[in-house]
Amino acid sequence: MRSALIVIAGPVIGTVLVLSGCTSSPPQAPRADSTAPVIAPGRPGEQAKTLSPGEAATAAPTPTANAADVTYVQDMIVHHRQALDMALLAPNRADSAKLKSLADRIKAAQGPEIQFMTGWLRDLDQKVPDHHAAHEGMPGMATPEQLEALKAAKGKDFDRMFLELMINHHLGAIKMSEQVLSSGSHIRIEELAGDVSVTQAAEIRRMQEMQAAL
Repeated sequence: MRSALIVIAGPVIGTVLVLSGCTSSPPQAPRADSTAPVIAPGRPGEQAKTLSPGEAATAAPTPTANAADVTYVQDMIVHHRQALDMALLAPNRADSAKLKSLADRIKAAQGPEIQFMTGWLRDLDQKVPDHHAAHEGMPGMATPEQLEALKAAKGKDFDRMFLELMINHHLGAIKMSEQVLSSGSHIRIEELAGDVSVTQAAEIRRMQEMQAAL
């Protein structure tokens, strides 16, 4: 014999009954058709929201990809590849040790992300963009002429040009990530887009500090 504490959720919230007796069966699991509100935590800086059961059912990202997820991943592979191309120029051309270190971090972060995105597309039998894929209109991408000028630059001239191009490049990646966060549906792609936004926003701040010191 033991005492069981039962909470009754009804018109009067918080009504508590204490019953003495044997518990004959385990409590039932929450039902999917519950009418209880759901509290959804907001993104950093945002307040939590109270969702209705209908909203809660569709609020969480799913393992199912939609067209926005696939397009984002295909475009971000192309976007990341150009960032790596620029970062690979830094060791032999940059003057700033901080800039060289930043370029190493960009390679260390975006190389594995390319591998993940490539595998993700192949798992879904989706096309992986080739190394000469077109990128007209893609946010933040440097033009062929800008890349040639960067390859020809050295020292502080390289540093100035690299920082200008890479800041713009990162801003483009953040814009693309914001778009898929609002229109995509796959949980892994939401996680990727969130990581890209946070990482590249922090790198933009570092690059702006380097610009100010030139």
